[in-house]
Amino acid sequence: MHIELEETARQGRYFIPADQNADDVAELNFSKPDDHTISADRTYVPDRYRGQGIAAQLVERLVADARRKGAKIIPACSYVAKAFEKHPEWADVRH
Repeated sequence: MHIELEETARQGRYFIPADQNADDVAELNFSKPDDHTISADRTYVPDRYRGQGIAAQLVERLVADARRKGAKIIPACSYVAKAFEKHPEWADVRH
């Protein structure tokens, strides 16, 4: 699946573009308290995508981008916090 990124100076989201007939999308919303910190605030996956590992893909993209930017992630979302527990190799980007 193709993951897109929309962001402004202080917030953004990673998302899977919706089908033409669907108005809800799988997404991970984040805020940026400063230039080197990303707070992963909310993850949502519509029923049609559940059980396919979509939320995990969104978090993996967040982690990859944080590494590339030299940023740290605050796992404010419970799903993201659990993902960090399962992936100790992400400790380098955890705030």
